[in-house]
Amino acid sequence: MPAVELFIQDLAVIMLIAGVVTVVFNRFKQPVVLGYIVAGVIIGPYTPPFQLIQDEHTIHILSELGVIFLLFSLGLEFSLKKLGKVGATAFLVALAEISLMLWVGYEIGIFFGWKTMDAVFLGAMLAVSSTTIIVKALTELKMKEEKFAQLIFGILIIEDILAIGMIALLSGIAATGSVNAVDVAGTVGRLLLFMIVALVLGILIVPRLLAYVAQFKNKEVFLVTVLGLCFGFCLLVMKLNYSVALGAFIIGAVMAESRHLPQIERLIEPIRDMFSAIFFVAIGLLVNPTVLVKYWLPILVITVAVVLGKLVSCGIATFLSGHNGRTSMRVGMGLAQIGEFSFIIAALGVSLKVTSDFLYPTVVAVSVMTTLLTPYLIKLADPLSMYLAKSMPVKLSAVFRMYSTWLESLQPQGDRAALSKIIRRILLQVTVNLAMVAAIFIIGGYFADMLGEYLSAWITDEQVQKALVWGGALLVSLPFLIATYRKLQALSMLLAEMAVRPEHAGLHTSAVRRVIAEVIPAFSIVGIMLLIVILSSRILPPTNLLILVLVAAAGLAFLLWHRFVKLHSKLQIALFETLNEQPEEKH
Repeated sequence: MPAVELFIQDLAVIMLIAGVVTVVFNRFKQPVVLGYIVAGVIIGPYTPPFQLIQDEHTIHILSELGVIFLLFSLGLEFSLKKLGKVGATAFLVALAEISLMLWVGYEIGIFFGWKTMDAVFLGAMLAVSSTTIIVKALTELKMKEEKFAQLIFGILIIEDILAIGMIALLSGIAATGSVNAVDVAGTVGRLLLFMIVALVLGILIVPRLLAYVAQFKNKEVFLVTVLGLCFGFCLLVMKLNYSVALGAFIIGAVMAESRHLPQIERLIEPIRDMFSAIFFVAIGLLVNPTVLVKYWLPILVITVAVVLGKLVSCGIATFLSGHNGRTSMRVGMGLAQIGEFSFIIAALGVSLKVTSDFLYPTVVAVSVMTTLLTPYLIKLADPLSMYLAKSMPVKLSAVFRMYSTWLESLQPQGDRAALSKIIRRILLQVTVNLAMVAAIFIIGGYFADMLGEYLSAWITDEQVQKALVWGGALLVSLPFLIATYRKLQALSMLLAEMAVRPEHAGLHTSAVRRVIAEVIPAFSIVGIMLLIVILSSRILPPTNLLILVLVAAAGLAFLLWHRFVKLHSKLQIALFETLNEQPEEKH
């Protein structure tokens, strides 16, 4: 049979059986995702009597497209504005949940005598809850707009970001076979740097490009542009040795800041549904029912561990961050399942050939069981929290109330709250500026050889070539360095006013504050330059040329200070305008 006919046959089988099974699942009000997985099991190679799929390799390539569109859609739901609103609570809960579940999964794997890599991947698979399943369950229960649901969505955003980081780390661990603290720190640092720079540059460029294309009022042109940006960025990320999932998520998050977001979602939705269906069916293809029977005890243990572990970690972390017992219980119950990210991590283990055959179907079975439990757990949260409140000893209840009162007293009020907000904003701006500077010098080092070859036609001395490349990077960085200095100056003035009081410094108050406002930024810039020297050691010129370049840069900064300030201000205004722009109404 010709390859094309074989492919069409396999695609027809997948879509027909998936269609029938999902109709049945929808009829009984069960998640459609489970229907896709069951369809995959039915047509899979482990289910007799017929081999319904002939070309599994092509199907798995299509399922990779499913991963891209799934993560791209999750990125479209990501919002920097939403992330800012949920604050520290979402980060604390997500970090507590992922930390505990990583440890629980690893310990379960070791307890059952599995390989270390199986235990590591199991921990990662259990760490992240399912956005798809939770959103669907809360929508069907008509709880999507409630306070605890909004908190859950914020936690899921943080989880998605941390999960992307985990995928990058797991790829490194799989390659080296070990976990080195220095390597992990370096990987996380590079990942954060890449994400910050990609988001900043993406938000500055992509929404404006989409706005230009949207002027033609042609859906086909707009869709092709969106897909071109998506796959192009995924290719760039893969060239940088990161996961394609990372690229899809980041470009989705960038497009989420476009005012044309509703149109993007409308056009992408049918494509996403098709390829994500193939992805979930492909998961079912790997499930061997006999393995599920053989590993029924680990499946049961892991399911209980997921429900209890997420309930405890998310519930306690939510309470400790200042929410009441009812909200904490609902958050814990709502997040007590695993889903799409677990499948992506499982597929990563299979593709890297570092996990055992039984792990994939085991995790799929756990996902199915926890997914089925999710709506019932959410419904059970209120009566369970009321029962625990009634059963709790009076003294313990009093301690909890005292803790909540104490936590509220720590929240800054009035001027302190406004000042705290300003300080956080300045620190965020300094972080972004420094990330841009670091990225410029890293990119300079990456293209140093290519630039050296280009310069060799005029300059043969390699040291002079390095000085020009390093100087060029410093010149491009000057607007960000000057902005950093000015932000640090403003921060120092605020801190000086808070720390140096007239009742202590007397007549010298103004002078002391002025000294602090100048000394802290000056020392900070020296520290930043030392960091730049370390980052750019590959292209660092010899001392005499380095001093010459620094003197020239200082002269340029002095002469063009206002122009550099104006350039950076324009970039900052453009960034904030994009972030504050309201999306178009859905039609």
